[in-house]
Amino acid sequence: MYRIVTVCTGNICRSPMAELMLAHAFRQAGLQQYVAVDSAGTTDWEAGKPIDERAAAKLAELGIESHLHRARRFEAVWYRERDLILALDLDHYRELRRDAPDGDARDRIHLLREFDPTTTDADLEDLGIYDPWYGDASDFEATWRMVHGAVEGVVRFVRHELDA
Repeated sequence: MYRIVTVCTGNICRSPMAELMLAHAFRQAGLQQYVAVDSAGTTDWEAGKPIDERAAAKLAELGIESHLHRARRFEAVWYRERDLILALDLDHYRELRRDAPDGDARDRIHLLREFDPTTTDADLEDLGIYDPWYGDASDFEATWRMVHGAVEGVVRFVRHELDA
């Protein structure tokens, strides 16, 4: 089983959106029996809480259920247990890389938008997805667009990893 975790701050907006969108894409690609996707936050500020209602509403528009999600904090053991660690913003990326136990773990940490083919020439500094929590529905729409732009790239990458 190839294991992916998506990571944001509180695990109620960006990372669960990415988790559920990726899981949906892997199901559509027929890879659900080979790939598991989950999510976490770099903090425990929202631990136990459901997904933000605005994120849930955006996912529901796409037919993706999110009512079972509960926020949780990233656990250090996941550096070893996850094959791909996808940070949603630069602060998450930097914190995860700083806390990684070794180079092997650091090599598995990426910004999600690194997999968006439209960002191949972009600087790492420009690949973060800002926190929509402070905004309105349009901010969640923007988050969806940025995550959506990377989903197929992640699926292609994982398919290649599974074939290797």
